[in-house]
Amino acid sequence: MSTNSPLFDRIRVKPNQDRRPRTDLPGCQWPGCADSATHRAPKGRLRAAEYWCFCLEHVREYNNNYNFFAGMSDDAIAKYQKEDVTGHRPTWKMGSVGGPRVRASRAKFRGAGWAAEDPFELFGEAAAHANGHARPAPEGRKILNAQRRALDVLGLEGDAKRADIKTRFKVLVKQHHPDANGGDRGSEERLREIIQAYNYLKSAGFC
Repeated sequence: MSTNSPLFDRIRVKPNQDRRPRTDLPGCQWPGCADSATHRAPKGRLRAAEYWCFCLEHVREYNNNYNFFAGMSDDAIAKYQKEDVTGHRPTWKMGSVGGPRVRASRAKFRGAGWAAEDPFELFGEAAAHANGHARPAPEGRKILNAQRRALDVLGLEGDAKRADIKTRFKVLVKQHHPDANGGDRGSEERLREIIQAYNYLKSAGFC
């Protein structure tokens, strides 16, 4: 069968002619234009459901000069853009809403006995980080694997005190610093591990 036959053209994925049924198009609403309106353009921010009907040439010209924020002040534009992030829906700060039962439950949780209901110390640590500082680690606390590895880098045991950690850190830095080795940079990787371990212990409240 010839590929140029009408039968073959009917089953083309992309036929060489647009065979979709077409209806009569309205005229272009641009003043003085007699072409058919093939495109829609919004009438404005306050008329979101209304459209102009233009031909291709005039819809391009209209879009080039369209300003959604026409007539709004700079403050109003900034406020609109900020509210658009949430779809112009009202928002509240976390924990600022709730009935009397919710507020009473929240107050009870924040009371003196709330720590007994937090065996893994998740909320206390999260609250400390939210306030911009790490919660001090009490002496004798359970040491996590990452914290134990950091102590191993410094050559310390799990029961090391804060003063011991700081003293050991200063000794190791002086020992592996290039200036203390005649400019030799062979210990730079070791020095980097020591600093990273100390910073991690510091962020965890060990020193």
